[in-house]
Amino acid sequence: MTTLWQASQQLQQQASTPGAFTEAALNAAQDSDKEGAQVFTQRYAAQALQQASDAESRWQAQRALSAIDGLPVSIKDLFDVKGEPTTAGSRLLADAPAAEANASVVERLNQAGAAIVGKTNMTEFAFSGLGINPHFGTPANPWRRAERRIPGGSSSGAAVAVADGMCLGAVGTDTGGSVRIPAALCGLTGFKPTANRIEQAGTLPLSTSLDSIGVIAHDVRSCWLLDSVIADRPLELQPQDLRHARFAVPQSRVLDGLDATVAEAWQRALAALQQAGATLVNIALSELDELNAMNARGGITAWEAWQWHQRTAVAQPDAYDPQVLVRVQRGSYLTDEDAAELYQQRKNWQERINAALAGFDALLMPTVPCIAPTIASLDDAQRYMEINALILRNPSAINMLDGCAISLPCHQPGSAPVGLSLASVHGDDARLISWALAVETALNRRS
Repeated sequence: MTTLWQASQQLQQQASTPGAFTEAALNAAQDSDKEGAQVFTQRYAAQALQQASDAESRWQAQRALSAIDGLPVSIKDLFDVKGEPTTAGSRLLADAPAAEANASVVERLNQAGAAIVGKTNMTEFAFSGLGINPHFGTPANPWRRAERRIPGGSSSGAAVAVADGMCLGAVGTDTGGSVRIPAALCGLTGFKPTANRIEQAGTLPLSTSLDSIGVIAHDVRSCWLLDSVIADRPLELQPQDLRHARFAVPQSRVLDGLDATVAEAWQRALAALQQAGATLVNIALSELDELNAMNARGGITAWEAWQWHQRTAVAQPDAYDPQVLVRVQRGSYLTDEDAAELYQQRKNWQERINAALAGFDALLMPTVPCIAPTIASLDDAQRYMEINALILRNPSAINMLDGCAISLPCHQPGSAPVGLSLASVHGDDARLISWALAVETALNRRS
């Protein structure tokens, strides 16, 4: 499948046209063998085709607005689009007032000439890592689709849209792994930048302290390209030699309970990096074990979500996905004093983690400790909560750190998708994504 980066190169070489890529994406969205009906909550076919046509003229005149001018991308259903309500995967907001302006990221995409093909489905209000949505349907994972496995969430439609060729790149959000989880489970690459790199105005929040805007695409260069368009400042890629890499491999928490498929892919990935010359250092990083206690009563996410949802959660509880509502309601049991303690605990925890990671180029861990379970297997509320906690466990640590992270596919072709996570501290995005490019090369060489 053509990647966003490859498509951009083809446009620059006049080997293809924006219209060809956008028409192919829109056709895929209407293909009855794909998941378009569950992927999108809104489609913008006419506008996308017009944008691709306009971009074609600009490319011919060598006046392209950006490297993705006219290429098909999607946006998650919690970014404001002027003139329509922002529903965030919920029926509750269907009659909400129309947005008066585009979200900042939507405006950046428009300025870059991107052909926005539609808004993608998501876990209601982004409050789960599974991607299940009882209101708009759940798009099935591309792997063994007949088995109807979860796509991961909350940016579920974003990942399936990329995997099924309905767009070349997707913009989502990541509060506890919501870009990296679906990327890992669907065999894609997902990049969560340091939160303050990308303006969040016009984005419906889940947890303002932990929210970040990220991207999903097929590979590292494509994620870098899309990130460059929506970020305040593009990242500078620098060639990195894995023979000079020093990666930390934590032994606490993140390796607990790996299923056999993930464990095998994880060991193969580590072997590939060592073969390429990287130095891997096992570290205890016991601070990770503290997160269970910090989040035992819902944590910062539940507290901040409750501030936004308390009016509607009290007035219209039946309008919510029950699995989302119970997580929102946990915030109601926390006091102002509890919240103040949580914020102080987080600050202290960040300081100790940052000190422990000093001298390392990145932190390595499996993005998700299990492969995607079937949607049907999560009908049971207790199992839903257990699997959701397991899937969020590893990636959510980086949001608590206010760091940056990227998930790369590390499974063998044809097997269940598994993600390898590279993560680093606040503001280290350029180095991280540069290292990710080198790691991607090593993993592809080994596969």
